[in-house]
Amino acid sequence: METATHHHVEVLTRLKTNLESCILGKSAEIELLLTAMLAGGHVLLEDVPGTGKTVLIKALARSIDGQFRRIQCNPDLLPSDITGVSIYHPKEEKFLFRSGPIMTNILLVDEINRATTKTQSALLEAMEEQHITVDGDIHELPSPFLMLATQNPIDFEGTYILPEAQLDRFMIKLSLGYPSEAAEKQMIASQSKAHPMEALHAVMDTTEVLAAQEQARNVHMDEAVSDYLVNITRKTREHQAVFLGASPRATLSLVLASKAYAFLKGREYVIPDDIKYLAPFVLGHRMILHSEARMDGATVNSVLGSIFEQVRVPVRLEK
Repeated sequence: METATHHHVEVLTRLKTNLESCILGKSAEIELLLTAMLAGGHVLLEDVPGTGKTVLIKALARSIDGQFRRIQCNPDLLPSDITGVSIYHPKEEKFLFRSGPIMTNILLVDEINRATTKTQSALLEAMEEQHITVDGDIHELPSPFLMLATQNPIDFEGTYILPEAQLDRFMIKLSLGYPSEAAEKQMIASQSKAHPMEALHAVMDTTEVLAAQEQARNVHMDEAVSDYLVNITRKTREHQAVFLGASPRATLSLVLASKAYAFLKGREYVIPDDIKYLAPFVLGHRMILHSEARMDGATVNSVLGSIFEQVRVPVRLEK
């Protein structure tokens, strides 16, 4: 077991290095992306155009040698453009299912908030249950299945606000942000002749991804640490500044993400710091603050900060 775990940690380190060669200066964000992959969760990347969101996702697909499909969202996109359709075959006298781009390992849903809510709802079943239903027939998605959606900030032209039910199905929401000055200079030097993506090779395959996911799920979480996590999510529902707190699905997402993050760090157990670090990325987009609290300057991160101060951190005393 330990040998297998060590092997997967080594492979994941190579995968992280692979991605860092394409997206410079974003080590922490890449770790969060790999955490979601190990936990079997989906990721929402919200940022202004041109920060490398699409490049990062394509680099991940190439690095794990997985099937990759892309959906470019716009107001004309239909649900059947995502899931696929059943087409009548005259010769065989029956309907045949022609799958859509969702039948893949890595699905990039680009600018998801430019699609209408009806089209966005076509993704809900796939995100939660790993299958789709077309004309009453259930079609299982490939495994692993990871959906990575990008969105422009809500106040951009032609965007829609994602419904809360869909936001709750994203395990992690993050932003890449602009690179540092040093990273931007390095980007110019490294991409003056060719894009690093062209030289990118797979460092693992989908079978190894599934095995690593299984190892991550087996990471130990002590009962005291588990209680600490549950107390945090429950406090989000009781805080006076919060209108809508984290759901039970959010609690489970934080458990899986914490285990995956610990595994990525080479540990076989979760520590409270894992939970505190991941909570803003896992719980933040699931929380809605009262308008009065926002007017008073409260933010999701400031509310989570106050919750961390209220919840006692488990400590083990050594004699």
